[in-house]
Amino acid sequence: MKEWTRAEWENQSQNAKVAAYYLYAPMCGTCMVASKMLEVVEELLPEVEIGKANLNYVESLAIDHQIESVPCLLVAENGRIIEKIYAFQSVPHLYNRLRKNN
Repeated sequence: MKEWTRAEWENQSQNAKVAAYYLYAPMCGTCMVASKMLEVVEELLPEVEIGKANLNYVESLAIDHQIESVPCLLVAENGRIIEKIYAFQSVPHLYNRLRKNN
C-alpha cells in the first residue's frame, strides 16, 4: 500500500470504481495487524485501489468524515464513500467486503 495524501485519496476515490483508504496511527498495535491483513487483500484484489495514511497527517479528513477510531477503512464506490470499516476481523472478511463493491 502506498501512502496517500488527502488529495490523492480524493482523486483515487473519484476515478476508480472502488477505492479504499486505510487510516491508522503509528503506535497502534491493532493498526499493525490490520495493515498486514490489508496487504494480503491488496494482492488478492488488484482491481481495488488501496492507499493508506497516518491519521495524524490527515486530521481534516478525520473531522470531515467523522472518523471515530483507528484502524479505519474508508471505502468509496464511484466517488462516494459507502462504508467505514472499523472491525477488520479477518482477511476473508475484508476481501468479501471489498469484493462485493467490485
